[in-house]
Amino acid sequence: MDPQADLGDLTGAAEHVGQSLRGVRRLGVAYSGGVDSAVLTALAVRTLGAHQVLAVLGVSPSLAAAERTAAHEVAAFIGVPVVEVVTHEGERPAYVANGPDRCYHCKDELFTRIDDELAARHGLDAVAYGENADDARRLDRPGSRAATEHGVLRPLAAAGLAKADVRRLARAMRLPCADKPAAPCLASRIPHSEPVEPGKLRQIEQGEAALRGLGFADSRVRHHGDVARVELTAADLPRAVSEPTRDLILAGLRAAGFRFVAVDLAGIQSGAFTLPLLAARHD
Repeated sequence: MDPQADLGDLTGAAEHVGQSLRGVRRLGVAYSGGVDSAVLTALAVRTLGAHQVLAVLGVSPSLAAAERTAAHEVAAFIGVPVVEVVTHEGERPAYVANGPDRCYHCKDELFTRIDDELAARHGLDAVAYGENADDARRLDRPGSRAATEHGVLRPLAAAGLAKADVRRLARAMRLPCADKPAAPCLASRIPHSEPVEPGKLRQIEQGEAALRGLGFADSRVRHHGDVARVELTAADLPRAVSEPTRDLILAGLRAAGFRFVAVDLAGIQSGAFTLPLLAARHD
């Protein structure tokens, strides 16, 4: 990565991110390899230098193996080391119960592990994560509360960078994840109040891997017991219900352990389970 890449009309916002990190000697970034955390990591490198930034990747059954591999590849492109920290949110009853605040318990686990296991060992004097300005306005981001409680910085949101801005910055820096679809954790595919269990996460991961293998790069497999509810982009729907792809989807999802497969005509729905519940609370 060229740390001096021309960022065009977003230079000012990028500099704002840098200014928010002034005074930080060594930064840990809660890193997933997605576009938000990758851009934050790359901008931190521009400000602090690669040797003063550490990408921290939380690893648990809710992280797909393909996402883990991709995260390391993006970090290698940026030129920062990755430290994996094993998180145990699956041992927290409140996380397993899968209420609308599930993400709080996941982020609290990650930030606690960073505080307890990594901060002193790696000389971190600050931790940041990739919340952007759009995320900050959404109701379905309980992980933000955990960030506040742990004093975690959110430089992208503070600079007013929306998701579209973050992607433009990623393209300017030629990050390989610039156009990567959003990839929430596997647990987000399980309806609230249905327990998060390792077996379900494995089914979801296997099912989504099968879809990617068929060329559906942006897809979700929602877990409804015996039923896999498949979400695809609108452009992919015609191919999904046409032969021979229809039979291949059925075979792939049944191999993952589902008896029935449904394709959702509404397409990809971010926050499909959480937003309706939180919106009702605010009515």
